[in-house]
Amino acid sequence: MAVLMGRVLVVNAGSSSLKLALVADADEVVEATTLERWDGETGGLADFVAGLPHVDAVGHRIVHGGAEFSEPVLLDEDVRDRVAALTELAPLHQPRGVAGIDAVGTVLPGVPSVACFDTAFHHDLPAAARTYALPKEWNERWSLRRYGFHGLSHAHVARRVAELAGPDRRIVSCHLGAGASLAAIAGGRSVDTTMGFTPLAGLVMATRSGDVDPGLVLWLLHHGGVSADELSDLLEHRSGLAGLTGGSGDLRDIVANEADQPALAVYLHRLRREIAAMAAAMNGVDVLVFTGGVGEHQPVVRARTAAGLAFLGVAVDADRPVDGDTEITAPGAAVRSFVVTAREDVEIAHQVRSIVRGA
Repeated sequence: MAVLMGRVLVVNAGSSSLKLALVADADEVVEATTLERWDGETGGLADFVAGLPHVDAVGHRIVHGGAEFSEPVLLDEDVRDRVAALTELAPLHQPRGVAGIDAVGTVLPGVPSVACFDTAFHHDLPAAARTYALPKEWNERWSLRRYGFHGLSHAHVARRVAELAGPDRRIVSCHLGAGASLAAIAGGRSVDTTMGFTPLAGLVMATRSGDVDPGLVLWLLHHGGVSADELSDLLEHRSGLAGLTGGSGDLRDIVANEADQPALAVYLHRLRREIAAMAAAMNGVDVLVFTGGVGEHQPVVRARTAAGLAFLGVAVDADRPVDGDTEITAPGAAVRSFVVTAREDVEIAHQVRSIVRGA
């Protein structure tokens, strides 16, 4: 039986906080809050829910869907346990997502809940794009493949570009924040992306290294006297822009500091290179999109990125004011460029409605 509903409580359990937003049918955020230093308790969550007008359904952002979950899924005890079983693929994030499922289930028993996966948008990557050149039996035994992440953000970009520029565009979506990834989107589907088996791969990020020669990693383990735990912490938390500058990984600080320009140059070089790679995966590009905190709020990054992509037909109007979703294409450019506000909450709400209304 179809269920009529509109207001979706979007639940995003981060590494130390719980973000909550009630999204109405028109994609309006009715109420929102962030519970800092959240450790799974229901008190603050119950207080927030008690002040809401009504909750028709719940959508949980889950970082990893593994090889199993290729689309959003209605939650029950079995699905919850299968999500928890993927913890080894995302040990920092998956337990937090499961804790969110448990806490909200206690506060809102009987309200339909849906798990929405950041990997699902990339689940059907072409085999050539998702396969590692490792022994076939290893790939099959351990489900080794490029999973990709930020899928909820890239899916929202695909939806908005269809509205802003028309359907069937070849899109390079640049989700640029503390974590960063690109997606090549053709026909509304992801055909390539920069992150891989983990969110550590691809672009230079705030504290994450992005792509590193695996031989270098092995050298550090065998000859550099670096332990596996130390190397894991270094690549995840002490590399990227923070590692290059020896200080802040925040691009707002780096753009303003002359001494940090070499680090910015490394960041931009990798970004331009990977945008070109995404275009190659689609035999061209029609639309370039910047989203995420850096993509939306750093015009210098957008302008310097575009300046190195003129051969693709990219040029942006660096002086155009950006207010929400804005086209920034320069006159005469062959590729249309946009800034799109990151709205994973809206994408989750869309996915929840599609699942619950069809239940």
